[in-house]
Amino acid sequence: MKKFGIGILSIILFISVAGAQPKHTLDKIAGVVGGSIILQSDIELKYASYLAQGNPPNPEVKCEILQGLLTQKLLAAQAIIDSIEVKDDEVDADIDRRMRGMIQRAGGQDKLEQFLGRSVIQYKDEIRPDIKEELVARKMQEKITTDVNTTPEDVKRFFNRIPKDSLPTFNKEVEVGEIVFNPKLNESEKAAYKEKAEELLKRIKAGEDFSALARLYSQDPSTAPQGGDLGFNDRSTFVKEFTAWAFKLKAGEISPVFETEFGFHFLQVIERRGEQVHVRHILIMPATTQASLDRAKAKADSVYDLLMRNKRIDFSLAASYYSDDKETKYNGGMMLNADNVDTRTTFIPLDRLDPQVALTTDTMKVGSISKPQLFTDQGGKKSYKILYLKSTTNAHKANLDQDFPKIKGYANNDKINRTLSEWFQKRRKQTYIRIDPQYQTCPTLIGWSTPETAAEVKP
Repeated sequence: MKKFGIGILSIILFISVAGAQPKHTLDKIAGVVGGSIILQSDIELKYASYLAQGNPPNPEVKCEILQGLLTQKLLAAQAIIDSIEVKDDEVDADIDRRMRGMIQRAGGQDKLEQFLGRSVIQYKDEIRPDIKEELVARKMQEKITTDVNTTPEDVKRFFNRIPKDSLPTFNKEVEVGEIVFNPKLNESEKAAYKEKAEELLKRIKAGEDFSALARLYSQDPSTAPQGGDLGFNDRSTFVKEFTAWAFKLKAGEISPVFETEFGFHFLQVIERRGEQVHVRHILIMPATTQASLDRAKAKADSVYDLLMRNKRIDFSLAASYYSDDKETKYNGGMMLNADNVDTRTTFIPLDRLDPQVALTTDTMKVGSISKPQLFTDQGGKKSYKILYLKSTTNAHKANLDQDFPKIKGYANNDKINRTLSEWFQKRRKQTYIRIDPQYQTCPTLIGWSTPETAAEVKP
């Protein structure tokens, strides 16, 4: 807590000092890319954000910030040539996502506004051009690398280029499956929570402030501090029941109370822009009862007995039929490595496994199934799980036989980076780039500036 306070104080002091300084001291031109400029204030604000996240002071970070901005300008310039655009809806959605995170970290909108020295609306207007350019640059980068394809031969060549004494060591990994049984409340147990949501809806329709009641009563921890505001989102963001109401109502209209897997909601549409909708909501989450836990355990015990008695029913089939976890039930119950989702690998380093799961599987034999046990996730949600230990791989030096999917990921990233590097080298030679003397000694920026002899003939 003390460290966070110091970080906030640092950025508040920075903003206060920045506001007290003559404008030209901050807004000198730090870099030029073609017809675009990068201001010193752009770098300072990003550096202040870096400090606010609890990072130690490091002036060299400003070199990296400037390099990132130069890169962004190059990509954005090419995007104009290639007619790559970003819709306003996409920009709004990205800004709202960032603001929700900032508000949550600051402890509320009022504290964030005090921290920024301006209103959230003002700040959103200020960062909008930069966010739009960042999104355009990202799309341009995706276009440059869209045709990158890594073949098995590419993987082998990449692996063979690694010196044998520099091969990475992979920690012990496991493949673990799960069948999850969430406690479910019956209608009589849920009635009181639905009634509470209905009462709040009546108070709002009678004239009470939606935002104020959301801050006081909504049990959605990510939006309650913002008055229930979810910002702009598309249809893919929400569960189907929420999406149905969010895209059915007109601006200003409020839905009736409805139920999702999270609890009882009602929402208000604030604005609609094409396939993006800006809504706020109030959520009342039913609390798990001992009776619902007992019912979940009884079902888990029944499925475990079925697996033990009938060997023709394998774990993956049982998971797809009985599990309440949407992330794993359609994957044969197998957990995916959250740090490497793109490859959909089921091999999870032991130190990245849920500690409760690791403790259980540590005493299991490969191929065995655990008895149902009660687990509690980081949010305090309880459920019963049956675990299956499919395989274990001991710590070892990287090799193609065991680690091909991982090495393919590294090889693909290497190919993407080389493709981008070649593109930037070519573009830098074709574009006028000037860097302020303050940054010309930065190791990461060597070779970026247009040579003076060439710069002198520029109009």
